[in-house]
Amino acid sequence: MNFFKCGAKAFCALVVILSGYSCTEKIKYENGAVPPEEAASTYEVADGFQIELIASEPDVMDPVDMEIDENGVMYVVEMPGYPLDKEHTGRIRILEDTDGDGKMDKSILFAEELRFPNGIMRWKKGVIVTDVPNVLYLEDSDGDGRADIRDTLLTGFAVSNPHLLVNNPVYGLDNWVYLAHAGLAGSRKYESVFGDLGDSISFYKQAGLPKLPQNGGSKNVRFLPDQGKLEMLSGKSQFGHTFNEWHDHILTFNSHHIYHEVIKAGYLDRNPALQLSNATAAISDHGKETEVFAITTNPDPQLSFSPIGFTTSSGGITYYGGGKFPPPYDQGAVFVTESVSNLVHVDKLVSKGATFKAQRIEARKEFLASKDFWARPVNMYVGPDGALYVLDYYRRIIEHPEFMAYEDIDKGNLYDGNNMGRIFRITPVGTPKADWTKGLSLGSLSNQELAKYLSDDNQWWRTHAQRLLVERKDPAVVPTLEQMAMSGKNAFARLHALWTLEGMENLQELVLMAALGDPETGVRENALRISERFLTGSKAILQKVIAAKDDASPKVRFQALCSLGWVDDPKAVAASHEILFRDLEDEWVQIAALTSGHVKSYQLLDLLAQKFRATGDDHFLPLIQRVSEMAGSSEADPHRVGALLGPAIAGREPGRNALNESVLSGLSRGIKKNQNKKEILKAYSGALLTTFFNHKSASIREQALNLLAETDSADKGMVLKNVGVALKKALDPALPEEYRAQMLSFLLLSDVNTHLPVLKTIVVSEQNGIVQRAAIRVLTSSRQLDVARFLIDSWSKLSHEGREAALDIFFKGKEHGTILLDALEAGMVDRSSLGWPKTLSLLRGFEDRDFQSRAIRILKVSKDVDDISELYEKVSKKEGKPSAGFEIFKNNCSVCHQIRGEAGISYGPDLGTVHGWSARDLLANIVNPNLSLAQGFDVWEVRLQNGDIMQGMIKSETANTIELMLGPQVTQLINRQDIKYIGSLHTSFMPGFSGILDEKELADLIAFLRNSTLN
Repeated sequence: MNFFKCGAKAFCALVVILSGYSCTEKIKYENGAVPPEEAASTYEVADGFQIELIASEPDVMDPVDMEIDENGVMYVVEMPGYPLDKEHTGRIRILEDTDGDGKMDKSILFAEELRFPNGIMRWKKGVIVTDVPNVLYLEDSDGDGRADIRDTLLTGFAVSNPHLLVNNPVYGLDNWVYLAHAGLAGSRKYESVFGDLGDSISFYKQAGLPKLPQNGGSKNVRFLPDQGKLEMLSGKSQFGHTFNEWHDHILTFNSHHIYHEVIKAGYLDRNPALQLSNATAAISDHGKETEVFAITTNPDPQLSFSPIGFTTSSGGITYYGGGKFPPPYDQGAVFVTESVSNLVHVDKLVSKGATFKAQRIEARKEFLASKDFWARPVNMYVGPDGALYVLDYYRRIIEHPEFMAYEDIDKGNLYDGNNMGRIFRITPVGTPKADWTKGLSLGSLSNQELAKYLSDDNQWWRTHAQRLLVERKDPAVVPTLEQMAMSGKNAFARLHALWTLEGMENLQELVLMAALGDPETGVRENALRISERFLTGSKAILQKVIAAKDDASPKVRFQALCSLGWVDDPKAVAASHEILFRDLEDEWVQIAALTSGHVKSYQLLDLLAQKFRATGDDHFLPLIQRVSEMAGSSEADPHRVGALLGPAIAGREPGRNALNESVLSGLSRGIKKNQNKKEILKAYSGALLTTFFNHKSASIREQALNLLAETDSADKGMVLKNVGVALKKALDPALPEEYRAQMLSFLLLSDVNTHLPVLKTIVVSEQNGIVQRAAIRVLTSSRQLDVARFLIDSWSKLSHEGREAALDIFFKGKEHGTILLDALEAGMVDRSSLGWPKTLSLLRGFEDRDFQSRAIRILKVSKDVDDISELYEKVSKKEGKPSAGFEIFKNNCSVCHQIRGEAGISYGPDLGTVHGWSARDLLANIVNPNLSLAQGFDVWEVRLQNGDIMQGMIKSETANTIELMLGPQVTQLINRQDIKYIGSLHTSFMPGFSGILDEKELADLIAFLRNSTLN
């Protein structure tokens, strides 16, 4: 396999690339690549904006990040080694505009021989660069444009999949340097190359300074280089991260395009008993994996199994604080690149309690999208001119070979385009060319002059001015900053002056007091964050923070709640409770209240129970559950836990099952983590058994079963004696289906293999989906290959939920997976049954190349698609018109389909999601609708006890009934007791349109389906 590794460390002055390209060789634009002079024309940008190319090859190649410093020097990070080359081919370039036309025409090699450089930030007289396993400081001390100082600041980061390396340093409002970091990505194909697990993260060769866990605990990291401070954050971000003007941290991760770090790591550390699985909030109101509207003319996805038309490669997330964009982009706009789909998506942040809601700005289009499938926007930067700069990596292949077919890798084109790269400038229409390219004077200004820029509309100027003032630490500017912080007319000025004083270690209590009462919400929030180090030493500050309980802003109250968690003071506790009960509906407020280092679980639980009994407000229940979990996990005295456990399983409060369920649910999770759990449960085995078999609440029965699974071996014997009782109840058709399903789950406490015959009988004979699914889940806990074969043989009799449960067994090993592949190839199981996560797992091939190649062939390549080649050739020669295609859709498709909920009948899948499909795939599915049956849209046959036979799609299922869709807007409710047989026909109701539509009509229909809109 050719990984295009360089030879010895030879390079030419301006161009060093893996393929051995030399300065004298002409760059070839083939296989769809577009030369730079045509690049901007391939892009469509939102109305009211213009796009211009400001840099391209050969001056820049493989750009992944950039920085414009206070003097107007433009640094660009180049990472040609992606995806597999570790031979230190990375570079940092300085780009210059020598003729003043706003376009870069000179390239200076600032630094080279970097491994995977992927982020840069101006700091002091040089730059901070992320380059695993290190974070470096590079400086040009003699002014020749080349870095002659190279120091290592941090080290220990894992060298793993280049998708997830530490990246994108950002100077925070609080003067810390923030690093995006998603931790380790395991590699199956390239473990020898990318199997590094990392080390503890530490300052390089500096003893006595803080260290973080191995690879930083797979979290984002922040540090203060000069002060030797280093911390792990509570969230992670794959590539890129951003802050709004008030320092809210916004992150992204692959398909999850935008989320918010709500609870800071320092707060979580205060209370080890609160074990929070996620401190970040999914804030998109249009889905984590959001639909995107690509316009790519000839898309060529390397990973064609992914859900085309949705985010799969989000990165480079950037908050727009440039002060030059028109509404609605002027405030709250967050841009995120989607390199696989060749576009940039935009959302708008809207305040929602302690966090935000991210809303689409563009309803059915993207802010920026290219027709060129080589276009790979990967990162963005807001410049001193308020423009949004977009870095286009420009590669034929962007997918990592870890997830590609070996056959595609072996073609040798992984690095096509590694001698290319573009940077675009996005501005409002009519904006003149960039003039900062002639140089800036910010770096030469006096400190008094710098202070004026703290009020600038553009975040770039404010941040650089603050950084310079903090670095210089000139006491003479302190009075100016204090006056600005306390009485400045501009909220940004007050905010940055406050943090500048804090960074200079010259913030006085009087200034902070003024900020705590500032008229601007964001300033008060930040003042509360700063106040935390004053709380134990200043009664006046503490009183001011306590008074924030009555603030009109929910975000200020939330921050006050977080800040008060550091103080063990009766008034602070009372204020915290006031905020909690006022904002109880906000789950993040509940979590913040429990982060306090002074929470007393039992007292708080009593208070919450009293509140719930008095009000019946269901919002208390999740909080009661969390506090119960804390009590169960941290309490060492079995009798104290028993005082909660006993009443909860006995249900001693009639009509209060909800309270008992919440307490027991929390306790069961907490006790599992308690090192004294065996001792705690010793006295309750009998009571738990009684509860499991006899309690009326299904939720309480479930938690009782969970706790029975944790009993020690001495008590397990008594539990196992009841397996026969559970099985008898499970087989009793007179009992409720949900109860019978739980009785089957009891078998998991025993040796499941002894019950295989009866479980198989239940699966094939049981018409109730809930009971069948429970039997399948118990079956799949066995690793026997016979069980896997049985489930395939019974596939047509399994309900939709039953199939989802059955799939688990096929991922227990290569032999199990082979059985599934055989069934997929034979057509016994439809590919759509897998869903995306399981499809990806199957494609990874159990670390076996032959298995993976076969899986890719079966799941990716369809004979049916190949069979339409002749028709496709004819159709592709016709110019399809979306408007004409819409008429064909209305006449032929709208009786069963809609386009994003409009213009038709919702019977079959909504066709608004297929706009990202290739024309060939669309044509193949139009001709043969059974080619890609959408999950939940296959046809089932139902035979009734009276001999009637019906066919339709299952719309919904309950324990007692099935709702069958017999046709558009025609449904039939069927009692399960009337059903003799039910099975899938592996087919679609939709007729094929081959022979019905001519080639021009097919071309028009395809053009409409790929046009994404109804307009």
